[in-house]
Amino acid sequence: MKHGSHTIFKFGFSVMIAVCVFISVTGLTRPLQADDNTYKSLKLFTDVLEELEKNYVDDVDTEELIHNAVKGMVGNLDPHSSFMPPEAFEELQDDTKGEFSGIGIVITMKNGILTVVSPIEGTPAYKAGIQAGDIIIRIDDKLTKDMALWEAVNMMRGPRHKEVLITVIREDEPSSIEFSLKRDLIPMKSVRSAILEPGYGYLRITNFRMSTLDDIKEHLGKLESENNGLKGLVMDLRDNPGGLLDQAVKISDLFLDQGDIVSIKGRQERNTQVFKAYPNNEDRKYPIVVLINGGSASASEIVAGALQDHSRALILGTTSFGKGSVQTVHPLKEGFGIKYTIARYYTPNGRSIQAKGIVPDIEVEYEILEKKEKKVSMFDRMIKEKDLKNSLRPEKTTQPEKTEKQPKKHQRLLDTDQLQHDAQVKRALDILISYGVFSKLNGS
Repeated sequence: MKHGSHTIFKFGFSVMIAVCVFISVTGLTRPLQADDNTYKSLKLFTDVLEELEKNYVDDVDTEELIHNAVKGMVGNLDPHSSFMPPEAFEELQDDTKGEFSGIGIVITMKNGILTVVSPIEGTPAYKAGIQAGDIIIRIDDKLTKDMALWEAVNMMRGPRHKEVLITVIREDEPSSIEFSLKRDLIPMKSVRSAILEPGYGYLRITNFRMSTLDDIKEHLGKLESENNGLKGLVMDLRDNPGGLLDQAVKISDLFLDQGDIVSIKGRQERNTQVFKAYPNNEDRKYPIVVLINGGSASASEIVAGALQDHSRALILGTTSFGKGSVQTVHPLKEGFGIKYTIARYYTPNGRSIQAKGIVPDIEVEYEILEKKEKKVSMFDRMIKEKDLKNSLRPEKTTQPEKTEKQPKKHQRLLDTDQLQHDAQVKRALDILISYGVFSKLNGS
C-alpha cells in the first residue's frame, strides 16, 4: 500500500479534446502522448458523439454517453479493471476496512460473465450454499448480462435483513438455482483457529484485510502456547479471495527467514518491485500444510506460492483460482475512480500463476466424511495376554505418565469435531502426524 498517493495494491472523467488532449488523474493534468492514430480515433469519437447529439431519435445525455464510453474502454482491458462512479468508488473502500451489509460473496467478470470467486465464510451466501464458480445470471428481476461489476455489487448490498434473490447456474446442474438471501453485516474478522489434536493447530484465513496480520499473530500466539508448542500447523486458505498485497507479504514473512516472497513486474519501472523475507524473532520451524481450492485467489495464492517455492509448506487441495495480477486504485475528479491492472506477480521461482493457479503438491477433493459407528470386530473379542490365568502384570513405571493438557475453549475456536470430518483437513493432519513419526524414526 502506498499511503501517500491514495494507492492500494489489490488482488482488486473528464475529457478535454482540443488541439492538445489531456487526461486528469488525481487532480493533475499532463499531456497525453499520442500518435496520429490516437488523434484519428479521438476525432472519430467526437464525430459519433456529435452525430448522436444531433440526430438520435430521443434527446441524449452527453455526460452519460461519455461515462459509458469510458466504462467500456477500461472494462475491456481485463476483468479486474473498471471505471467507477462516485457511489461505486466509495463502496470500494469497504472491501478493506469498515463494515457493510450484503450477502457475502466475492465476484469477478470471467469472459464477460458474472462469476463467484468465493463465498465469504459465515455470511448468508456461504450458509445458503453458493459455491465458487457459480455463474450469476440474475439479481432480483434484473439480468446480469452486460452489467458492470460495481453495479452487481451495488445491487447485492443493501439494508440489513432485506431479501435479495440470486439466480445462478452451476456446472453439472441441469437447471438454474435460486437463492433467496437476507442481507446481513459482513464479518470483518478474517482469522479463526482451533487445536485439531494436542500439538497440531488449525489456522483459517478468510481474506487479507488491514488487520489480518495482527489477527494471525494473536491466534498463532495462542496456538503456540498450548501443549508446549506446535508440532504442526494446517493453514486453511480455501475460498480466500485475497485482498491487500502488503498483508500477504508480511504473513508469508512470518514463516520465512530469507529469500524472495513475491515479485511484481509492470510496464513502468515504478510498478516493478521484489518483496523479500527477513529473519524472525519467533522460532517457527514446525511443518505446515496449506489448504487451497478454486476459490483461493490473489493474495492467498501469493502466500501459498511463496511457501511452496521455499519448500516451507506442503500444498494440499485443488488448483487455485489463478489471479496473478496487481491492481491500483486512483481517485479522479468529482468523486469518480478508476481501478486498473499495473503489474503481474511472480512466485519466488519466477512462476506466473495468471490463469494457471497454484497446483497443489497433493490433490485432494473436498468431502465431508461420514461419522462411522465403532464396531467391535471378532478380533477385538479374542482373548488377550492379560486375560490368561496367572499372566504377569505390567510393570509399574517410576514416573507418572504425561497427560497432554487439553486446550481451553475460547470464543473464536472452531468446532474441531466438524473439522475432523473435513476430508482435506483430516488428510493434512494425518500428513503432519506422519511427518512427526518419521522424524523421530530418522532421529531428526
